[in-house]
Amino acid sequence: MSEIIDKLAVLETVSKKLEPNEKIREEIHRPIINYAQHFLNTVNQTKVYNKIDYEIEDHFPSDFDDQGEPIEKAINHIRDYVHFPGLNPASGGHLGYIPGGGIYTAALGDYLADIANDYAGVDFASPGGVAMENSLIQWMAKLVGYPETCGGNLTSGGSIANLIAVTTAREAHNIKSANIPKTVIYLSKQAHHCVDKAIRIAGLKECILRYIEINEKFQIVSEGLDKQIKKDISNGLQPFMVIASAGTTDVGAIDPLSEIGKICKTHNLWYHIDAAYGGFFILTEEGKEKLKGIELSDSVVLDPHKGLFLPYGLGTIIIKNKKKMHEAHHYDAAYLQDVASTDDVRSPAELSPELTKPFRGLRLWLPLKVHGVNPFKACLEEKLLLTKYFVQEIQKIDGFEIYLEPELSVATYRYVPKTGDANLFNEALVKTTHEDGRVFISSTTVNGVFVLRLAVLSFRTHKDTIDLAIEVLRDGVEKVLSENTFAETVN
Repeated sequence: MSEIIDKLAVLETVSKKLEPNEKIREEIHRPIINYAQHFLNTVNQTKVYNKIDYEIEDHFPSDFDDQGEPIEKAINHIRDYVHFPGLNPASGGHLGYIPGGGIYTAALGDYLADIANDYAGVDFASPGGVAMENSLIQWMAKLVGYPETCGGNLTSGGSIANLIAVTTAREAHNIKSANIPKTVIYLSKQAHHCVDKAIRIAGLKECILRYIEINEKFQIVSEGLDKQIKKDISNGLQPFMVIASAGTTDVGAIDPLSEIGKICKTHNLWYHIDAAYGGFFILTEEGKEKLKGIELSDSVVLDPHKGLFLPYGLGTIIIKNKKKMHEAHHYDAAYLQDVASTDDVRSPAELSPELTKPFRGLRLWLPLKVHGVNPFKACLEEKLLLTKYFVQEIQKIDGFEIYLEPELSVATYRYVPKTGDANLFNEALVKTTHEDGRVFISSTTVNGVFVLRLAVLSFRTHKDTIDLAIEVLRDGVEKVLSENTFAETVN
């Protein structure tokens, strides 16, 4: 026994290094804060994109020293090999894909959540944490016009949120393996790829997927949808679900939400809306008008790490029928008998695939409490106006044309050279802007056309950012036109 006690004393001494005292915590904390302050003070003065000419894996060996190293050395490694190479998504110059956010108060919320390590998966463990997350879901539910009886979950992002929606719809409509081959899901080619992934993961890969015709604005043609549903019914098939988009990633299109809602009600179909990108524009007057009909859906996805400018890792699924959501995801385990609640529908673990989950709510609750809602509304309205400003100004440069008038804050455009292949020219132009690195834009291909995208959603993006983007594009055109290597494609 004494041998065990002696061994325990030695192990305790070493293991307590994981529990530094206040003095040591300050020694670790101060360099981190100094680095964070410098990062934030210079975030818009540094390049948004940095290409590297070395193998990044060489700087991340899979072994670690037994004794550790000074915090300053670790911070320098993060600075040089994590924050420097590639894309800086914290910059206001991040105008590609759909930008994330990263507001400071959200980081503080994460810090407090991690310090206390609250487990907000079940009501028994953290009634306050669960109540906080449920209050946030109710706030978002009110925004989209859902009743108080709805249910929801704070997820890691839109992918898991869409998966929860598809799974709940499957169970609510009692879709069994035997009838899957005759079951029909309706969507458009503009639907985010995570929707297809969710369908596959939910075991519905063998369903009939009907990609409905879209119009010149890349919106589902509602008349075509209704006609196809009626045709499928007459042919003995089982229409099941319609998936619409409120702000597609490619071009920012919004499907005719009200018209689709009426069609779904007529045919008793589950109506799901992916509003991961566009949903929070409902906080603006313009967005509220464009998103009319969102309240008709049975489920909706919103991403606070997009439209509310939070760090990556917070999506939301809201489902009108909370009971169906619970039936699709709850599970009883013997080892959890002590935490069983008389009202399990409060517990996030009973409404999603996740049992273990981080306490995500604090990163949204704290910013809303500290700043109020008005700065978020103003920021979203600013992004809509900045997009209109870009569209107006870029067309003043000879050769640029708008591919599609923006619905929200995604502008699609391209440069059309006087001679040569416009697709190849724009491909070269986007590469040139990446090499420049002062702002970051992205591209997509729509109907065989290589199109440039400007996605305005970073809370740090302002008018001077858009002016810089236009300058970078102007410089890029001049460079591409002067490149001899490109001569063969423009002659």
